[in-house]
Amino acid sequence: MGLERVAAVMQNVHSNYDIDLFQHLMRATQKILEAKHPEQTNLNDEESLTSIRVIADHIRSVTFLIADGVTPSNEGRGYVLRRILRRAIRHGNKLGLPPQFFHQMVQPLVEVMGDAYPRLVSEQSRIVEVLKREEDQFAKTLEQGMHLLEEALSKISAKEIPGEVVFKLYDTYGFPTDLTADIARERGLSVDYAGFDKAMAAQREQSQTASQFAVDYTGQLQVQGETDFTGYDRTTDEAVVSALFDQAGKATKTLSAGQSGIVVLDRTPFYAEAGGQIGDKGQLQFEGGSFAVEDTKKQGMVHLHYGKLVAGSLSVNAKVDAEVDSARQAIMLNHTATHLLHAALRRVVGSHVIQKGSLVAADRLRFDYAHHEPLTSQQIFEVERLVNQQIRANLTGKVETMSPEAATKKGAMALFGEKYGDEVRVLSIGEFSMELCGGTHVKHTGEIGLFKIISEVGIAAGIRRIEALSGDEALMWAEESEQQLQTAALLLKTNRQNLISKLEQTFEEKRQLEKELQRLKSQLAGSKSSDLISQAVDIQGVKVLAAQIDGVDAKTLRELVDQLKDKLQTGIVLLATIEDQKIRLIAGVTKNCTDRLSAGNLVNHIATQL
Repeated sequence: MGLERVAAVMQNVHSNYDIDLFQHLMRATQKILEAKHPEQTNLNDEESLTSIRVIADHIRSVTFLIADGVTPSNEGRGYVLRRILRRAIRHGNKLGLPPQFFHQMVQPLVEVMGDAYPRLVSEQSRIVEVLKREEDQFAKTLEQGMHLLEEALSKISAKEIPGEVVFKLYDTYGFPTDLTADIARERGLSVDYAGFDKAMAAQREQSQTASQFAVDYTGQLQVQGETDFTGYDRTTDEAVVSALFDQAGKATKTLSAGQSGIVVLDRTPFYAEAGGQIGDKGQLQFEGGSFAVEDTKKQGMVHLHYGKLVAGSLSVNAKVDAEVDSARQAIMLNHTATHLLHAALRRVVGSHVIQKGSLVAADRLRFDYAHHEPLTSQQIFEVERLVNQQIRANLTGKVETMSPEAATKKGAMALFGEKYGDEVRVLSIGEFSMELCGGTHVKHTGEIGLFKIISEVGIAAGIRRIEALSGDEALMWAEESEQQLQTAALLLKTNRQNLISKLEQTFEEKRQLEKELQRLKSQLAGSKSSDLISQAVDIQGVKVLAAQIDGVDAKTLRELVDQLKDKLQTGIVLLATIEDQKIRLIAGVTKNCTDRLSAGNLVNHIATQL
């Protein structure tokens, strides 16, 4: 039956919308509407009731999605969230509400569902902030899209909105197709979906044609069996060649010196790219030659070693000594640091922080996470401090293998969207972090040495990115920063301790000098205006002054035009200057001449001559 139908029976009502939960939300919508339009009293007509019900239903959906870490975006579940949210706003718009009303519905929802779902209470302010941002963005989209749609509708005589119009609304303005369809239904029109699909396909084909990426032959390989990965405990191993592929992905029995290809081994210490950690590089040594491994990837249960045969001839069934290069250690430092960073963000910023992607390389780490606003400098400092605290504590990394269900029950974090097998590896770092992870890690956090965040930026709606360094790279960054500070202090003839106050003093002096320079420029312009007046000529009863002024900027030129217009009283002024090797034109027309000539048209006309 479902919870709401049971509630309807228990509360002796005939519709889910009549139960106490929905009634509270619907009354809240009506209060917002009455506050905006006190004169509007008829809210019981069928169309208004439908919109109020949609709003009440959709506020629950979007609030729970955001509380669970989903953020509005243009793909996946984020797009589902965006569509639900925008549909609710559209129904508010039909009732006469502005797009920015929807976040006000979070409080009424928390009032009726907060006791049963405490997460709504703890996440309330963040949910409201996410909704506000999305509302503001959609307000612009709605205004632009509706204007274009109304313009298009005024030009069509048929009962169908052309597919190219729907596509332009979607592609150029981000106007959802289902919203266009809603408006079409309201006006008794249909949508040319076939035309829309055709335009979409054409754009997709154009994008693919423009792509310069090389072909990936991995998907074409037919590889059977399973590679035994031994790289958790070692970086060298003895192995046998199971299969060989040439550069085009075609199976071969032999690779010759200078030839690029793919080597498959029965066992390998090389980690295959996964979970954000890049694939290992290294060497495969064999009698009479060697194969340089430039990357390691995985297909099914098989590790693929991409590279080039440096010397000799390598055949199937040959014995090789596999050796991962020293970059593995730096990669392990960064991967463990990524786990510490994730845990620290959840403690400092909030438990809603969820990993959305990562890159773990030898020289840096990159961590993408769900959050609706930039971190403050204090938050970045606190996250960094917390991670370094765990590094100094030299926590032990413990790996356990168990079922995904057991791991979840134990409290390990799993990444939404990742595929896990019957057994998973759970990495615990002291009591600070516990995550499912198949990557390679250091035994103790002290091996990381130092952790440093170097940037924090937004990369998509609701998604932030942190780039950071660890180990030697972090130490070198700190040393370079120290050298830059010393150089800056030397240039300003001060010491590091007084650098900030010296900079503030220098900026204030610069600001005062710029003000004085502008004053002198204005004074110069005033004196020039008197000289220029005599150059005005009479054309058909109108005084016209056109001149080139050297050594002034655009701002001064504008002031000069205004002064000349005041002195001419009736006339047209056109001034030109060259600034940064660009021609600047500024025209002015006194009010009593605007019926004869537009300053904008004059500038456009002259610009085409130049």
